[in-house]
Amino acid sequence: MFEGQPKGLYALALANTGERFGYYTMIAVFALFLRSNFGLDAFWAGEIYGDFLGLVYFLPIFGGFMADKFGYGKMVTIGIIIMFLGYLLLSFPLGGKVVGLVAMLIALLLVSFGTGLFKGNLQVMVGNLYDDPKYADKRDAGFSIFYMAINIGALFAPTAAIKISEYAKNHLGYTAPGEAYHFAFAVACASLILSIAIYYAFRSTFRHTEGGKKQVVNQAVEQPVEELSKEDTKARIVALCLVFAVVIFFWMAFHQNGLSLTYFADEFTAKTASGVHTMPFDVWNLVIIIFIVYGGFSFFQSKTQKAKTISAIVVLAALGVLVYKYYQATGSIHISAPIFQQFNPFYVVALTPVSMAIFASLAKKGKEPSAPRKIAYGMIVAAVAFAVMIFASIGLPMPQEEIGPDGQPVGMHVADVSPYWLISTYLILTFGELLLSPMGISFVSKVAPLKYKGLMMGGWFGATAIGNKLVSVGGYLWGNMPLWMVWTVFLVLCILSALFMFAMMKRLEKVAK
Repeated sequence: MFEGQPKGLYALALANTGERFGYYTMIAVFALFLRSNFGLDAFWAGEIYGDFLGLVYFLPIFGGFMADKFGYGKMVTIGIIIMFLGYLLLSFPLGGKVVGLVAMLIALLLVSFGTGLFKGNLQVMVGNLYDDPKYADKRDAGFSIFYMAINIGALFAPTAAIKISEYAKNHLGYTAPGEAYHFAFAVACASLILSIAIYYAFRSTFRHTEGGKKQVVNQAVEQPVEELSKEDTKARIVALCLVFAVVIFFWMAFHQNGLSLTYFADEFTAKTASGVHTMPFDVWNLVIIIFIVYGGFSFFQSKTQKAKTISAIVVLAALGVLVYKYYQATGSIHISAPIFQQFNPFYVVALTPVSMAIFASLAKKGKEPSAPRKIAYGMIVAAVAFAVMIFASIGLPMPQEEIGPDGQPVGMHVADVSPYWLISTYLILTFGELLLSPMGISFVSKVAPLKYKGLMMGGWFGATAIGNKLVSVGGYLWGNMPLWMVWTVFLVLCILSALFMFAMMKRLEKVAK
């Protein structure tokens, strides 16, 4: 899995891990912050949430255009600085009136613009590592590793957001609605400092991918570039646009995790867990499981007895700790709604080696699906996830629309739905994500014409932006129809997108060869 990858991959992945940790720490509590700090209802909180996510993923189009002119590395650095300023402004508790609202909107613009310069261009640099023929056949695996690193940062984000907010509330006296959440936003500032430090500490391993007029070219990878005809260029761009059209609806459905699925956790899901049922909500238990998974893969894939022994020791030690914690799991805990957002990144990190092993096995047999086919399968899997939510919601009352002075829905009903409905939904959604997202990014980096690479990667994020803007549909539907119908809307959209993808498959697979 990790063998034979370019060194620059790990440096870029770790730099992105730091930035994503800060971003997802903010996202974990952002929708709840909007409702509690400003007293917004589900619709308006959803509008702001969707607009912000839309900008975060739309502005990489501009970032890609700028990078094609001035270099990817330069835009990445400028992007981190601008993001830092945005998170810093968001960290100040300025209240829920006009001043606080204006400051928040300015901060969101800065974070969005900085992310637009940073995110897509960093991923183009990752793709450029694989232009060297020595690494060309490891492109998909490399993007899977890169995607896994993103989710390592996201895994710890919900716990960090909850813990720092609780500390501010219980020990620093920030008891007003929404005030404690500002401390979660401050975590993002610190994570960006770590991200830029990693970037420059290991820059020598990927400097040749940064682009720009003053680029230092690595002679080992410099090679003639095949010119595409106008017809081939057009065919590739059209194919990419077809993929972009499909992924809009995946991200519209997937990113309900921060909106309607978080509302569901807040209003309908049990607020306490006891005994062994507390274990999934401790992020360190999830980390132990990750050690077991990776230790197991290392044991079977290691070529030396020493490596196998070390792997076995790691697995046995992790199992021992997990068993000990199992017998120590007594009493009960409070379940905060944002904590459910840790399960998606956990599943991504834990299941990435599993998915890579499956596809590697299929590749040896000549049966590995193409990237476009994986994307179509991902849409079907996402539909299954919302089918689970439909079953979970049958018989539940309508969501509440009004927000009281304490920032909570007025007349909130007694929540007793098992948290395992959401945990299972996130598991299935993650399978869909692993089929679609890293494969989609890899597809773009492979198919995009050389002179439009930055712009086409920006196009991927532009499609994601439209999908994220449409996330607000979840806020609009919330309280206006029965819950099972809310989830049915997303199920139907995913199914229709998959059918469209299969209809276009021949054209897509032609350019993917």
